[in-house]
Amino acid sequence: MAFPYIRTMGTEADAFLGQLARHLRPQVEKLAGLLLQRLNGEFPELWENADIEVLTLEETAQHVTALLDLLESRPGAGVPEAPPAALDIARLYARRGIPVSRLLRAYRLGHLSLLEQLQAEAPRLTGDWHMINLATVRLVAIGFDYVDRSSEEVVAAYQEERDRLLQRRLALTDRASKRIGTTLDISRTAEELTEVCTEDFADLVTVDLLDSALDEAGTGPPEALTQRRVAQRSVLDDCPESPLRVGGTHTYPDDSEPVRALTTGRSVLHHIAGTEMPPWVAPSESRGRVLRELGLHSVLLVPLHARGDTLGLVQFMRHRTSVPFDDDDLLLAREIVSRAAVSIDNARRYTHERSTALALQRTLLPRNTVEHPAVETASRYLPAGSRAGVGGDWYDVIPLSGARVALVVGDVVGHGLHAAATMGRLRTAVRAFADIDLMPDELLAHLDDVVIRMQREESADEGETSATCLYAVYDPVSRRCSLASAGHVPPTVVTPSTVGEATGASGEAGLPEVPIGPPLGLGGLPFETIEFELPEESLLVLHTDGLIAGRTRDVDQGLATLREVLTSAPDSLEETCERLLAALLPGRPADDVALLVARTRALDPDHVATMDLPSDPAAVSGARRFASDVLTAWDLEDLSFTTELVVSELVTNAIRYGRSPVQLRLILQSTLTCEVSDASSTAPHLRRARIFDEGGRGLLLVAQCAERWGTRHGREGKVIWAEQALPAGGASITAKP
Repeated sequence: MAFPYIRTMGTEADAFLGQLARHLRPQVEKLAGLLLQRLNGEFPELWENADIEVLTLEETAQHVTALLDLLESRPGAGVPEAPPAALDIARLYARRGIPVSRLLRAYRLGHLSLLEQLQAEAPRLTGDWHMINLATVRLVAIGFDYVDRSSEEVVAAYQEERDRLLQRRLALTDRASKRIGTTLDISRTAEELTEVCTEDFADLVTVDLLDSALDEAGTGPPEALTQRRVAQRSVLDDCPESPLRVGGTHTYPDDSEPVRALTTGRSVLHHIAGTEMPPWVAPSESRGRVLRELGLHSVLLVPLHARGDTLGLVQFMRHRTSVPFDDDDLLLAREIVSRAAVSIDNARRYTHERSTALALQRTLLPRNTVEHPAVETASRYLPAGSRAGVGGDWYDVIPLSGARVALVVGDVVGHGLHAAATMGRLRTAVRAFADIDLMPDELLAHLDDVVIRMQREESADEGETSATCLYAVYDPVSRRCSLASAGHVPPTVVTPSTVGEATGASGEAGLPEVPIGPPLGLGGLPFETIEFELPEESLLVLHTDGLIAGRTRDVDQGLATLREVLTSAPDSLEETCERLLAALLPGRPADDVALLVARTRALDPDHVATMDLPSDPAAVSGARRFASDVLTAWDLEDLSFTTELVVSELVTNAIRYGRSPVQLRLILQSTLTCEVSDASSTAPHLRRARIFDEGGRGLLLVAQCAERWGTRHGREGKVIWAEQALPAGGASITAKP
């Protein structure tokens, strides 16, 4: 059953509400102001942020207008959509990180206040309290329908903005993980951090590292807080916000926020209210004026912390971006900086280890160009340019007895301090074995044993030690070269017909047929020595595989380029090295490179004197006369007495304890060398002669008269040799140029 009077009264109430709306229309701004006064005490963020304050004034006026429009509309009209300003302020709340619950509470309180004001105005239009009550019930229903509909749209806008921010932050985190730490360079890693974070997160990013973190492998709690600016980037040209330039050092006051962040390890979110600039942000009035003009309003301070060490501080600033940093931004900045800190620490540790390894390696390698009468040499060592680090490549030039010289090049597998230290041990071992004049294959066999012993001494996490080595011996008297290889690339030989651009020769550089033995450390496999003659002025080029092999070039191509350069090599060996490196390594090498170029010289036959001796003690006197005559011819009469004594003792030893054939050889080079060879493999040794012993003093006399003496073994016997220095002011005779 219908009640027409109810419908009539409802219609009258709607008409009355329309009349009330028209009555209040001129007072929209006044009503909006009253609503904001009601909200002022409970929602301080409305007035603390200028952009929120302005937008809230506009939003409130739009809400009042929308509700009045709804009251004036015909009965049954749909609830209008939320005003545009309401959606804008919802998005702004989302960007500021203000909880949506506060936004909804402001809606409920604001609409309740508006309904109270409308109800208070009703008696001004009618004295019928029954009508006022009906209109009030109708007003509450319409008002809360409007609040519910507006709240739904506002919450949807808020959540959409939060989702967008979350996606942006996830994208920023993803970019940071991909773009920060692509190299093991400290400065570049810091630059990558500033580049990523100034794209759409901050307007200025600076990265400062503690000097102690740059100087040491580990710092612990920082004591000296001097910082060095390693990177900075701004959305403005030339970083006008920062008075400091990259590479400069600075310190903050002890009671400042940056120092507290460094000492406590806690990040700081700092909002700058009005024009007040903290001293640590603006240390001078002029700097403060610049920052105020730019509109700096918020700063994030995030310590760089990795593996228990505080490395430095990253600052994020906003001035062009109107939205200040919030707690979510602080969490995002901490996550990005945490990842960057690990990368910077890796780069720092790598740089420290690389510098240590490089210093160690350069200390172990020959420091100056090695001068030897038998060869002219030039060398180069280039550490790897990749993140693999310094390796174990080495080269050496070792003087041997009999005017000979040993040329060595080797490569320890691996990189870093371990490889450099292993290289030093192997180089020392090679020099020790060279000092006892081992044949190349015998030397490599002993070196192989050394590597195997090193493998047994090492722990499993250090990896297995392995190396390659090429050992060559050149004799300027015979002009013969003997060499053996343990897994190493053979040398390149260039004969005189192909040396020098001026000759116009068309000959080609070539590789001798060297049997390449196994790498060092395998054990039980033989090495083989080959011997060949080298004409005077030949080039012997030894190198590691880093010179000829690369990521984009195979070994054959590298060898072809090497030979092409050497066939037109200039007279200067230093220039030859430069040309080889320019042709084969135009960029930074991917692996270590050791290069040794030697030009051979021949000893003038007039500076070598040889005498065959019978196994007869009577031959000793003839050997002394021979030595005296040779020294007279060489204008070295001052050495006659000691030389005759040395010759007498060495020849006597060879005749008494050795086997035929016995030969005496005198060599005049930078020193005077006396050699006596025989077919016996028994090596003499010093011993202490007793008072009544008739012998046992010969080698002791030789050791006293000579600067150096020793024994070297060959395939068919041994050679005992002794060297004497030439007289002061005497001519030093070297091999022929």
